[in-house]
Amino acid sequence: MTSIPVADRWFRSERLDDGVRLIWEHHLSPNVHCNIWFVEGRDRNLLFDSGMGVRSLKKELAFLGEKPVVCVAGHSHFDHMGGHWEFEERVGHAAEAEVMAAPTGQNTLAVDYIEPRHFSALPYDGFTCETYTLKPAPLTRLVDEGDWIDLGDRVFQVLHVPGHSPGSIALLEEETGLLLSSDCVYDGHLLDELWHSHIPDYLDSMARLKELDIRTVRPGHYDSFGRDRLYTLADEYIAGRRKPGCPND
Repeated sequence: MTSIPVADRWFRSERLDDGVRLIWEHHLSPNVHCNIWFVEGRDRNLLFDSGMGVRSLKKELAFLGEKPVVCVAGHSHFDHMGGHWEFEERVGHAAEAEVMAAPTGQNTLAVDYIEPRHFSALPYDGFTCETYTLKPAPLTRLVDEGDWIDLGDRVFQVLHVPGHSPGSIALLEEETGLLLSSDCVYDGHLLDELWHSHIPDYLDSMARLKELDIRTVRPGHYDSFGRDRLYTLADEYIAGRRKPGCPND
């Protein structure tokens, strides 16, 4: 990777019309970089997922230092929890806690995806895929179904939506119908055959999402979408995984 330049700026951000800001690592391919969601609250701010952790979010994005930040892990894969170590308040599900505290290339899936072809620039001089490591980020608060993330003027309900991973969570703002979904649903091929995925749980989670008053989905990858597309994605997944020969047990 010596012929690839070192990035001046690693992160880009865009303020959206619902008071949410999208952050992404724009020198990574769309198949690898996750959507990092930032929500500003009256009393504190929310960061949902944190990317690969190869550059400091706080040093590059000044708005992350304006108020206390509650950093929530949608799940414990490398592209979603790599930057959590930078934040004092780290929130997630108990089923992801072991990986968060002792992340490796294997248990976070990094060994399967960290390849030179996914980089258009280096995060820092001397970076190599072979030496990429994740810093431990033990959870400081465990949450489960029905818990709340309160920002003072915006409140998000925790949804436990396993399947992609056992402790996958999403955050729903009931007042607006906004869902921060991480990887429980996005508009692309849904991964459900990973080392700790469970297809029956994924089927249940998809059916459940259809029962909620969700108007906008801010997903873990790719573009945002609305209720109708959510229903289509859920129906397609459920139908596909209930075909004869699919592993549903």
